[in-house]
Amino acid sequence: MRPEPGQVLHFSEDPTIKRFVPHVAPTSIRKESYVWAVGHDRCPDYWFPRACPRAMAWVGPRTTEEDTARIIGAGCGDRVHAVEYRWLQALREVRLYAYRLPAEHFKPIGEPPHAVVSTVPVTPLGPPERVGDLFDLHEEAGIQLRVLPSLWPFWDEVTASTLEFSGIRLRNARR
Repeated sequence: MRPEPGQVLHFSEDPTIKRFVPHVAPTSIRKESYVWAVGHDRCPDYWFPRACPRAMAWVGPRTTEEDTARIIGAGCGDRVHAVEYRWLQALREVRLYAYRLPAEHFKPIGEPPHAVVSTVPVTPLGPPERVGDLFDLHEEAGIQLRVLPSLWPFWDEVTASTLEFSGIRLRNARR
């Protein structure tokens, strides 16, 4: 589930959105109103139920072989996503949808960029598409999906490593 050229994606559990209007997201540290979406490379970050905490790490240009072997694992690809056991049922049952949006309205945000945003209302290019089985998506993309009792020990290792990383909804992770 990735955008085609000239598109970005917005993932949602709501299949009834007709128009995306800029707003301040309740989870955002930014005070500006945006419509949020992602490009090709960051789509896997959103192959989860919205509230599901996840810690993600991948090989980047500065990543050492030692960190790759230690955290991702030998022969395990170049990207790993971690979730907690208590979220497995939600991962199996969620009905997730992808909205295709015209990329022309969006600009990168973050350093390095982790998403794209629009400051004007955006109408989807068509009806939302059901994303499907999230485990299958990870497998097809070659992304290791790790299940842990708690994300925090993994997160501490990842953030102290040379891997690139992202954590989403970590406030919902078990302490």
